Amino acid sequence: MRLAGYSSSFLILLLSIGIASSYSSTLQADALKIATFEVDASPPIGSPLAYDPTKGIQEPLSFRGIIIQGHDTYVLCCVDWLGVSSDSQKGFKRAIAEAVDTDPKHVVIHAIHQHDAPRCDATTQRVFAEFDLDYDMYDLKFIADVQEKAAAAAKQSLKSLETVTHIGTGEAEIEKVASNRRILGPDGKVKYVRYTATKDPVVRAQPTGTIDPMCKSISFWNADRPIAMMTYYATHPQSYYRTGLANPDFPGMARNAREEETKTFHIHFNGAGGNIGAGKWNDGAKENRAVLAKRVEDGMQRAWEATQKQSIKAGDVTMKSVDVLLPLSPFIQKEDAVAELKNKKLDRLTHFRAARELAWLRRHEAGDAISIECLTIGDVRILHLPGELFVEYQLAAQKLRPDLFVALAAYGDYAPGYIGTEKSYSEGGYETSRPASRVSARTEQVLIGAMAKLLQDDSAN
Repeated sequence: MRLAGYSSSFLILLLSIGIASSYSSTLQADALKIATFEVDASPPIGSPLAYDPTKGIQEPLSFRGIIIQGHDTYVLCCVDWLGVSSDSQKGFKRAIAEAVDTDPKHVVIHAIHQHDAPRCDATTQRVFAEFDLDYDMYDLKFIADVQEKAAAAAKQSLKSLETVTHIGTGEAEIEKVASNRRILGPDGKVKYVRYTATKDPVVRAQPTGTIDPMCKSISFWNADRPIAMMTYYATHPQSYYRTGLANPDFPGMARNAREEETKTFHIHFNGAGGNIGAGKWNDGAKENRAVLAKRVEDGMQRAWEATQKQSIKAGDVTMKSVDVLLPLSPFIQKEDAVAELKNKKLDRLTHFRAARELAWLRRHEAGDAISIECLTIGDVRILHLPGELFVEYQLAAQKLRPDLFVALAAYGDYAPGYIGTEKSYSEGGYETSRPASRVSARTEQVLIGAMAKLLQDDSAN
């Protein structure tokens, strides 16, 4: 039999080739791919660290990112800095989003919160300039340089996208690192704040308190070959600081050691560690830095060894977000902040507090919300939240979806400062004081509501 000059066998062959080609294209379109990038984020000599000018680089700081390309493109970034706030957050998101051709809402920027590391807040620096206050707490040129380098590295990494066939999850307990900073007395008020380095043996001897001891690991694989790993652990990341020497402290040391051991790109996120530190186990002795790093490294290794893999495809990856206006601290009053900033007789720390309060108030008045994101990868949920979040938020997120693997990265937009629970604001203590927190007790209702909405909505999956 012939049809339009062709034999039936030849037509069948053409049809089969077309079906195979279509099937292959479908497979390629549904393949998940990732790329990774890293740039040096160490400040130049003389540039401000969080508390002192930079005298040297003890160990390089890094800005790291993972680009996840499915039906959309998402970028998860973390930097070895104290925090990235407001317009600086927006600047990094826009630059990286433009570089990889995605929406800025699909880019998240976090910090690990080391203290011998820079602050990043162009908004507050502009308030200083507005009131003719000559404080160089933020090196805007250096920040812009890192932003430019990060965007260029992200764009370049797209040339090396790798196919992901599986995602791996694992977790393990990290021992003798985290402890709760807030020690309550018999009256229910904070009696001691157990800072990250606590010299008083009586305070160190207090119970560990509420923590999340688990290190969570999420990894990307091409068959049996690991491509990249992300880890999550909640604690203040300082052993000692104010050395003038930039360094990534013990979480960064542990991350670097694991990357060297596994030969696999490793990005680490700090969880909800606002009220958590190593104070029970650390008196500030310099040798404790290596001890704490080794304990975190060991936990990361055991989480890696506990990895369970599941197949994954592009359609299994989505990101949803909720915009929230966090309730203002009742201490923040515009007239007071302006008066303090105009008073040149006041000290630097008072001006610093007033500038951050005014910047945050103006943002609130403009309706400039903070975005809370949730990345879905199969049965994994990763929440991205702002500020120095109390660990109770992380534990609450896990309870909202005990059927899923839930990880949480805090220290996103750093502008709100500490974010306590509703009850904590009546307990006293440093973390909920005026200098530390720019939100009110009502913030818990807002954030728990946002997390519940994001975690309980499976409509996209």
